[in-house]
Amino acid sequence: MSVMQIIQKVTVKQILTTSSRDKLKETFSRKTAQLEKECRQLEFEQKKLERKPELSKKEVERRFSKEISRRKDRIRWMEHQLEQLSVLPDGSELEIDEVEALVEVQEGDHWEDIRNKEIVIQDGKVIRAR
Repeated sequence: MSVMQIIQKVTVKQILTTSSRDKLKETFSRKTAQLEKECRQLEFEQKKLERKPELSKKEVERRFSKEISRRKDRIRWMEHQLEQLSVLPDGSELEIDEVEALVEVQEGDHWEDIRNKEIVIQDGKVIRAR
């Protein structure tokens, strides 16, 4: 029987408790502030490079816009997560991350069982890997 190992993305969920909610709010707020700072820095660097005559203004704008857009998307995701924290009751699962895992695949395995893996955390401890 053939066996293969693949790298797969695995969803990480947090079960909300009072303490985890406070920590997540702090984490999301800190990450949002960091991303906003990075956006401002990228915009500054973009303006600086656009003034250089040897560089194509459109190419500089295209490259920087892509990076700024990626960060703004992450900011919107963080803001959405913060909203969810205020709405969801304790005991709810909130998707907080995605990690890569090495997964063994064998002939006869059900693909959906392999694809739908997740890790559930409560107060900093893994309580389920399903």
